[in-house]
Amino acid sequence: MSQPRRTSRRRAWTALTLPALLCVLAACSGGPAGEAAAPAPSASPTPSGPPGTLFDDFHYSGPDDPALTAHGWEIRTGGGGPGIKDTWSAAGAGFPSDATAQGGRVLQLQSSTDGTKQGTRQVEVQSTGTPLFTGTFAARVYLSDKPTSGRNGDHVVETFFPISASDSSANYSELDYEYLPNGGWGSVGSQLHTTSWYKADPPDRVTHALKQRLEGWHIMMITFVNGKVTYSLDGKELFTSSGKYVPREKMDIHFSNWFIDLPFTGGARTWNMKVNWFYYKAGEAVSQADVQKTVDGFYSAGINYINTVPKS
Repeated sequence: MSQPRRTSRRRAWTALTLPALLCVLAACSGGPAGEAAAPAPSASPTPSGPPGTLFDDFHYSGPDDPALTAHGWEIRTGGGGPGIKDTWSAAGAGFPSDATAQGGRVLQLQSSTDGTKQGTRQVEVQSTGTPLFTGTFAARVYLSDKPTSGRNGDHVVETFFPISASDSSANYSELDYEYLPNGGWGSVGSQLHTTSWYKADPPDRVTHALKQRLEGWHIMMITFVNGKVTYSLDGKELFTSSGKYVPREKMDIHFSNWFIDLPFTGGARTWNMKVNWFYYKAGEAVSQADVQKTVDGFYSAGINYINTVPKS
């Protein structure tokens, strides 16, 4: 069962100017689920592009690319958990070319271990500076069922989740996708956990497990509108939560690849999780079809990044 995040989150933000060419996408924003795409407005679109939108396709030269920080992303290097505490490293984050990815490039999160704490490296990339609340969160993510090298069997967790900036917040909020290719937390077999949190300490959440092998690319979506959270995978609804199990404050986005424990030593192994793109639309429940249509529009226009979400 899902565990609360125990992360050290430093916050930083660098202001940025959006390119004027974003104006061509003012009509690309997806509408609410189930509605037909709206026609292009007759009035001239604003030069800032579609309002309430965050998109990134991770076209960066590497972890030290100044644009990565300027666009509000941070690679974790601090201490704490979850998993094997104090083993977070920026060395596991990269942006390689990938022929299977839309646009041909990905964010790669590569975790590795030899079964010892000293030989373990976990990786996490998080957003900063643009807190997100109601609306649609979507990411195209590659999940791995086996290591790229070394013996299989690790209790690895491949994750995508919005979360409060502070674990100790009185309005703590967290919405998780967690894929366990080899089980963990007392369970066995491949499973995808979707979990909505009310409190981290003591843990108070509702969760659902899809017991299925999921290696490959998937579109993971979370919508939070009208007091209800809905998790969908590749267009299929998996789980909903409501009542107290919905966000109560704005959140940051995290992608993380980490180990629950170290079940065996002997020989190094490496696990890859990849993220093709991330998309957020404020205040609206957008269908997967409309999310993909909007993302396709960004790629067609040559736009790698857009952020028109208010900073507060």
